Parts: sequence; structure tokens; C-alpha cells
Amino acid sequence: MIENREKTERKKLLIHVCCAPCLIAPLKHMQQEDEFDIMGFWFNPNIHPYQENQRRLQTLQEYASSIDLKLIIKDEYELEGFLRQVAFREGDRCRICYYMRLNYVAIVAAKGGFDYFTTTLLYSKFQKHELIREIGEACAKEHGIKFFYRDFREYWKEGIEMSKKEEMYRQQYCGCIYSEKDRYLSTPKKRSSDEKH
Repeated sequence: MIENREKTERKKLLIHVCCAPCLIAPLKHMQQEDEFDIMGFWFNPNIHPYQENQRRLQTLQEYASSIDLKLIIKDEYELEGFLRQVAFREGDRCRICYYMRLNYVAIVAAKGGFDYFTTTLLYSKFQKHELIREIGEACAKEHGIKFFYRDFREYWKEGIEMSKKEEMYRQQYCGCIYSEKDRYLSTPKKRSSDEKH
């Protein structure tokens, strides 16, 4: 009886997933804390090319299936929409990209009756952390839902070790065509030291 009451008191959280390697450690710690009923959400129109998008999604689906994590998947490949948003504003592309994804996650979470939403983007040391937080909180306010903020970067090394142990596909750049260019046009020395995941 007590267990059932505790389960109903947990809050519902929708976590936006940029990729499985960024999810694995934050999810582990949140599940151990047992504060939330967690569902994953895939929406990443920035990822280029299509085969890269599908490989990341497949890796997430396989991992979610192995741990019985429920997923909402918006799998339309909306590359054109992303490119239209960032064309001629490439210097501000990360802000645009964060907003596109987090705003949509906030809408889905609010309509789906979730109490909170968050994102695995908060895990990566290579993302603009404070900007993600700022946009997440703004989207939460706009759509009447709460943004769950945590600095998941503390789990960085643990997540790398866990994803390697699971033999997950680990991408080498953030996702967009611009980050792919930055990654593969850089010097060999920089490439070896700037592994994204």
C-alpha cells in the first residue's frame, strides 16, 4: 500500500534526448533518486546527415528497450526547417537549435500532462550550458510547465565509461552540418582532443 502511494506521488518528467550516450548517466542517477516517472523524447531536427540521424535514433531505441524506458519519438526528418532557421544566422545557430528543440519539448510535455521537462543537452561539456538553462526556463514559463534543471556534467566521465561498456554508437560531433564541418575540417591534433562524446 505504501509503495503504491509513493509511486503515485512521483512527478512525471519528460527528458529530451539528444543521444543515448548523453542519457545513460543522468538517467541512472535520476532513477536511483526515484523522484520522477521518466519518459524519453526524441526530437532533433538539427542532426545531419540522415544516416547519422537514424543511427543515433536506433542506438537510443535499442538502449531504451533494454532498460524498459518509454519513448516518444518525433522522427520526421525536418532538416529543411532547421536550415531555414539558421541560414544567414550561423553564428547564433546553437541558440536557435536549443530553442527549436526545447520549445517543442515544453509543448509536448505540457499537453501530455507532465510536471517537468529537461534535456540531456545539460550533460555535455561541449554545449552552452547556461544558454540551455536560460532557454529551457523561458520555454517552461511560456507553456506553463516546469523546467527541471540539473548540471548533469558532473556525470561526464561516468557516462563515457557506461556508454563504452554498453558498446553504444558514440558520435563524433554535435549534430548539425556546421558542427560536422568544424569537427572534420579541424587539425588531427584538435580532433583527437575534442571528442564530443
